[in-house]
Amino acid sequence: MPKTALDEIDRRILTRLQENARISNVDLAAEVGVSPSPCWRRVRDLEQTGVIARYVTLVDPSAAGLPVSVFIQVSLERQAESALEIFETAVLGWPEVLECHLMTGDADYLLRVVVADLAAYERFLMDHLTKVPGVTSIKSSFSLKQVKYGTALPLDAVAKA
Repeated sequence: MPKTALDEIDRRILTRLQENARISNVDLAAEVGVSPSPCWRRVRDLEQTGVIARYVTLVDPSAAGLPVSVFIQVSLERQAESALEIFETAVLGWPEVLECHLMTGDADYLLRVVVADLAAYERFLMDHLTKVPGVTSIKSSFSLKQVKYGTALPLDAVAKA
């Protein structure tokens, strides 16, 4: 996707939508200082250009019965394109994996996984992760406490850059 230039009004719209995606267009327009029709057009343009990727509902993992967060470093035998594709295709099919990043440094991938308990994590490990061809190392770190979690991008930082 090409880089989209965001003006101050776009950033205000996006900041407010990141706080509450269910806000009405009339309320959004009033809060960002434009009339409803131009606000609606801007939101539609942000959607069509892919700046707004989708709208979601954030669910509290503990309240949903998934209180255990695990960060997993995975190393592969080779970093050949075919090996990376095999691993990435497998990860896409595992609902427990909320994030997967191809990394620099000691590990090839960093995964963020949520599960109900240690037994569920063991099943995930044994039934999925260890069965991917080419995986040579798996290092798990369990989150003891979530200090900060956010989904809103710091759009003000872009304006100052």
